[in-house]
Amino acid sequence: MGTVGDQLSFFAANRERPILLAGGRITGASAQAEQADILIGTDGRIAAVGPGLASQPDTVRVDVSGNLISPGFVDMHQHLDKTGVLRFTPNPSGTLQGAREAFAAYARTAGPEDITRRASRTMARCLSRGTTAIRSHINVDKDAGFNGIEALARQREAWSDRMTLQLVAFMTPHPGQDLEWLAGNIDPAVRFADAVGGTPAVSEHPERYMDILFEAGARASKPVDLHLDEHLDPDNVHMHAALDRVERFGMQGRTVFSHISVLSALEPDAARAIMERMIDLDVGAVTLPAANLYLQARDRTKLPPRGLTRVAELLRGGAKIATASDNIQDPFVPTGSGDMLEIARWTLLAGNLMADELRDVHRMITDIPARLMGLGADYGIRPGAWADLVLTDCEDTDTLVAGGPVQSRVLARGRLVSETATVLPQAMAETA
Repeated sequence: MGTVGDQLSFFAANRERPILLAGGRITGASAQAEQADILIGTDGRIAAVGPGLASQPDTVRVDVSGNLISPGFVDMHQHLDKTGVLRFTPNPSGTLQGAREAFAAYARTAGPEDITRRASRTMARCLSRGTTAIRSHINVDKDAGFNGIEALARQREAWSDRMTLQLVAFMTPHPGQDLEWLAGNIDPAVRFADAVGGTPAVSEHPERYMDILFEAGARASKPVDLHLDEHLDPDNVHMHAALDRVERFGMQGRTVFSHISVLSALEPDAARAIMERMIDLDVGAVTLPAANLYLQARDRTKLPPRGLTRVAELLRGGAKIATASDNIQDPFVPTGSGDMLEIARWTLLAGNLMADELRDVHRMITDIPARLMGLGADYGIRPGAWADLVLTDCEDTDTLVAGGPVQSRVLARGRLVSETATVLPQAMAETA
């Protein structure tokens, strides 16, 4: 990558002059990346994109030929209030309920400083690996109170010059916690949030609970993002009831169903009817391979199912489906590096996708979640968008997803925020 790092290290860190990234190749849906220059203004936004852009007298021209340029990665389902608590929250059963109980106990003592410290560490790790936008679900319940959502609202502001952070008010039902508390506290919680969320399958009164969530979203004109049917029980399906509320409250195009693992446990015709209805109502989907692979089917005596939803059918059928990290190093998922390329690979392998769908998986961590999060004109490689970019030495999008880079640089809001490289022996470097 030549002297790219030296030039970007100063100018992109300080944003003192416009920067012209010249000669790079831009990721896209086609097999062949498009060669184009990218002009970044001092405001951190892309001013122009196209071949052979002319440098102005005050412009710093940086030769990035040999670089593949992707828009920043989008992780649209995390739990930053839970991240990094693994050592404090043992989950001996390895189940979803075991994880819920473990974190509920910890949440009673987790103060704002603890949440901020852990969340900041994970956000920094994600940013260093190219993630420039995160949507995080934050528990609001009798255990956690408002500690998490208030702390992360402050983080959203503190990180706004480097990352887009959206918060979901995750109104969490627990056994014995009546819905009156959630109903009485949801509007104040939603004022801190960018979206409304919850998990109907564990509610004692799921239909009333969904009404509370959708009513609050409609009142606040904010989207709904549900943890929906995160299990493999075909007799416990809430998807049609949720879709009924999408229609009733006019939330078409503003609703996301995360997990929906149960689709893989339904007979094909029943699953197909739900998927077609999701597409008709413009409801997005998010698969969470790490959590679903770890938590699901531990009670099975035969070789267990994978736990994911019908990823391939949703993607090929035209649904807007993204993939995301979910939890990072907590009782729900004990691993996690914040690397969306790693999640993309898990999605392809566990979701029964094919090698010729690597570019589609790249869209599942870029364009698709950006649309589901409503990032609009602020996102992408186009004039007016934030200059949130990942520059790598990969040949094309397929190789980026399949194996990842040896060298990479991350720009956030036009500033260089991360550089990583493996030092090669001299003989190898000369032929690389």
